[in-house]
Parts: sequence; C-alpha cells; structure tokens
Amino acid sequence: MGGPPYDCMANPLGAVRLTFEKAIGLGSETVTHPSAFEGKDWGALELFRHFLFQESGLSKVPILNPKTLRWVQHNSLVRYRGMIQDMLGNEFYVGAYRDDGSSWRTNKFTDFSQYPMQSPSDTCIWERRLLYCVPVPGQSSWAEPSCDMDPNWSPQRREKRRRMDGEDSDPMDLVPEDEVKSSPITKKMREDGLPSTSPEPMDLKTASSSSGMSTVQFVDKDNLPCLVKIYDSPESDLKLNDVFEFIGVLTFDSELAVEKDDNELSNSFYDDALVHMPPNKVPRLHCIVHRKLAVHDFLPGSPIMEPKPHLVKEIREALFRHLTAVLGNDGVAAHFMLLHLLSKVHTRVDDVAIGKLSLNLIGLSKESVSVFGTRLTQTFKSLLPCTKCLPLTLEYLNTASLAPKKDYQTNRLIPGVLQLPEGSHLMVDETQLESGSLNSIGIENTKILKNLIEFQKVEYDFQFYKVEMAADIQLLIFSDGKSNIVPADVIVPFQPSALESSEIPVAEALEAWRWYLATVKSLPHSIGSEMQKVVEDDLVAARQADRSLGSQDFSRWLTMARLISSSLGETCLSLEHWQMVKELERLRNERLK
Repeated sequence: MGGPPYDCMANPLGAVRLTFEKAIGLGSETVTHPSAFEGKDWGALELFRHFLFQESGLSKVPILNPKTLRWVQHNSLVRYRGMIQDMLGNEFYVGAYRDDGSSWRTNKFTDFSQYPMQSPSDTCIWERRLLYCVPVPGQSSWAEPSCDMDPNWSPQRREKRRRMDGEDSDPMDLVPEDEVKSSPITKKMREDGLPSTSPEPMDLKTASSSSGMSTVQFVDKDNLPCLVKIYDSPESDLKLNDVFEFIGVLTFDSELAVEKDDNELSNSFYDDALVHMPPNKVPRLHCIVHRKLAVHDFLPGSPIMEPKPHLVKEIREALFRHLTAVLGNDGVAAHFMLLHLLSKVHTRVDDVAIGKLSLNLIGLSKESVSVFGTRLTQTFKSLLPCTKCLPLTLEYLNTASLAPKKDYQTNRLIPGVLQLPEGSHLMVDETQLESGSLNSIGIENTKILKNLIEFQKVEYDFQFYKVEMAADIQLLIFSDGKSNIVPADVIVPFQPSALESSEIPVAEALEAWRWYLATVKSLPHSIGSEMQKVVEDDLVAARQADRSLGSQDFSRWLTMARLISSSLGETCLSLEHWQMVKELERLRNERLK
C-alpha cells in the first residue's frame, strides 16, 4: 500500500502543486481559472496544518539557524523564529501561468518558475508581503527552540523518495534543464514578475545539491536574518517587533549574482532587496503557516498547569528566597524585584501605560555592580526569555543608536538598541556614567530613554517625521543616587548584608520559576466594592498626611496591589494584599529618609 504522493517535509512544493491541480480541476472537463484563488488558500494550508499540528510534524521540522543551514535542503520545509524588524511592503509575482503544454502551473511559495512560461497573457499576477526578520534580540540560550530532526535525514531520505516514488516524483525536480533555460519568459522574468538577476536562470538542481559549506560561507555564525514572504494574510496579523514562528519553504542561493537590468519589469525595490539583502546572506522563507509566539512558547519542557493559589504560593516562596540570596539577603529589594519581574503593560489610558513598574536600585557603585549586577544578569538570563544590558557611559550616550532610523537610500529601517519585542527586560547600568558634555546624539538618546521609561514608547526616526511606537519593556536601573536620566517608578536603596551567594538552583526549580513568571503576570485582576472603599479611604488619608503625594504615587500603589495579588495566584485584591503594599512602601520610605 503506497503512501501519500507528496512529502510535506522534503518536498513541500510537490504538496502545493498537487493541491493546486486538485483545486482548479486539472485533467477534468471543467478547469477553474486560477484567478479565483488570488489571495486565497486552495487547500494547501489545511494540508500543512494537519501535518504540523494533527500529525505532530512540527517537532520534526528543522529550525533555521546558522548551524542547521549547513544541512537543510533547498526547497524543503523549515521553521524560523524571529522578530519582525522591518516591513518591506508588497511585491507582485506571477502566481499562476500556462506552460508550453497549456497546463496551469503555480509559482506560489517559490522564487523561480519551474516550467517554461510561454505568454504573459496566460499569467495571473498576485501579491505577497515581505518581512525582514531577525533572531529575537537578547534571547536567552534556554529559550532557543530545539528540533528532534536528525541532521543526516535529508539527503538519504530525499534520494530514497526519488527512487521509490517513480511516477509520483515531483515534476518540479524533473524539468529538463535546457527547457527552463530556453524559455523566452524565463530569460526575462522571475516568478515574481521581475527581471532575472543572472545571465541564465538558476540551476535548481545545483542549488539544492550544493555543498553545505558553499551555501553558508557568508552567514554570520551567531546571527541569521531571514526575508519572509507572506501569502494570503491580513496586514493586521503581523506587526513590527512582534515575534513569530514562520513555517515554510526555504530558498537560499550562495551564488546568485546581482545585476541591474533595464527590463520594463524591473523596479527599484527589487534592486534594493538584492543589493542590500543578497540571497547568499539572507535566506528566503516562503511562509505557509505562521503563529505569533507568547511567553509560554519559549518554555521548553515546562508543563502547562493551572495557576492554582497553593501551587503558585509554593513557587513564589522559593523564587523569593532565591532573589533574596542573589541580592545579598536584602529582603525589601527582593520583594520589589519580584514585583518588577511580574510587571507588564496591561492597558493604556491616554499617555499612561498601566501596569509598568520600573525599578531603580540606588546606593550602588562600580564595585558593587560588578558583584550584584553580574549576579542579577546571570539570574535574569536563567529566568527570562529576553534580557539585555545597557552600559550607560557618556561615550555610549553620545554615539549609540537607541531608536531605529529609516534609511531612504536603502529603503530599510536601521535597527536601534531599543527595538525590542514585547516583554523584554532591560538593565541600565548608570554607575559607569561620569561627568561630561552630551552632544546632540546624547541629548536625543536621553530623551528617548525618558520617553521609554515614562510612557513605554520609543520614537522611530523617519528623518522627516517621527513615529511613536508602543513598547512593553521592563526596566531595571543601577545607580549611585536617584537616576535623573532614567527616572524609575520605584526607587529602592539597596542594602545587602551578605556578599557571597552559594545557592545554585536545580533545573526543576528554574523551570518552575520560568513558568511562574510567564503565567501569573497575565492573571486577570479585580477590586471588589468593599475593598474599593478601603483603598479610596486609605488614599485620601495618605494625601491628607502627605501633600506631596500625587496621582503617580497612587497609580504605583494600585499597580503594586495588582502585582502582589497576582504573585500569590489571586485574581481579586484582598485586605491582606493591600496591607502588604502599604508595608512595603513604609519600609522603602524609611530607607529613603
């Protein structure tokens, strides 16, 4: 009994071809014109979703990174995890055409026409979106995806299929080379409706069988960007700085040359894409399935559990003890650190980002930061999916590119340090800052940092105008005194009583803490009518006792109340939680006196 006539892993284009032929009724008396499927799926998406999620094929699909690029096959199915760093607009391509045998063929999910195209009149011009994606900035090593694939599977399995399939072999692999090269349209046009970039069309057999070393000779060993081509998806589904997993067909050519062509089908974007993102450095992924990643998608091996209060409290206590040890037995700082790690922007009211809780630990010197800062950096890298450190020196402020800038010469968005995905953690070390003068770049960078910490927004520079992009970044500042450059929501004088910390958490504890931090920060929250009256009375009394208190202080208290409730696995504010808020504020204010 034979298997399916396609292999979604090794020959995804064969599956696309067969579903296309079935959808248009190729071979039947009535053939549906392919224009009916412009911007629509004809059954390929359902087939791949079934393979990936119903047949557990997702774990078998190789992850695209600098290591796997050495052995994954051209035109095979891969997945890529990354942040959308730039949105390059749309491009047109020949989605369907008649071959010399007058049969309809499709170029969807491909870079090149696999059959000769005879006449431009027998073509359907479709549209797809281009996204420039990069590895998730600041991603911790434990959060990187793993794959069950054996790197030796591809060549043998592909050859085996070619021998066994016989008549079912994918015609895309069997088109005579001279036919492709002799096609008048192929000489002038790639499948995307644009001019050929080399004197002759790409030899697909050579490209798919080229050695791994020649394929990756130009690839950065630590950073692999990817040009993702999106089909049939609403623009609202994918946004700048979102983190996605893209699953689709890989095309990567180490030898494709860049040649300008005056052909009427040429356009400036195509030239820019090849010059500034050459195929020998930036692989192309023709996306079939994509999904936005949540925090839990970065937790390898962590069980999905219901956040019941008793379970949450146990994990909370263990994590609190660990943070206390890391912070030199400073329990007050550990409490605020825990709340800080659970903070996130839940909503926005005008310019106010509700839910953020930036933290400024003061009383730190260069020497103490070298101990506790390093220790916290290691802790965060073991607990958080994405974390970065920003050394705030005078030279750094005067030279760094914190916000992204648009380069109209290349039509690209040049990334900035603060172009980070939602939920990132950023440590700012201000202890290295010395007196001196800020130049125009330094002044602009201080404004950008203040805007981020106060409003959770980053201004993107488009030269002629600026666009404020919403952010959700946890900020932790180390400084000697109160930071004026990065004014935090909470200022806590750091008072450690121990220098050494011998506690090394076991793997099971780390997994539990990661799950805890990812889960409880998203718990819903409410305040009952009775507690609402208690809170209102306490705020009025506090205002009468201290006229310096304002709306920002009260907003901070309410944020802390929500975070304390969530940290204990509760969704409703209780009197006990509110008392904990007031006690933490009392202890903090005592230190500030």
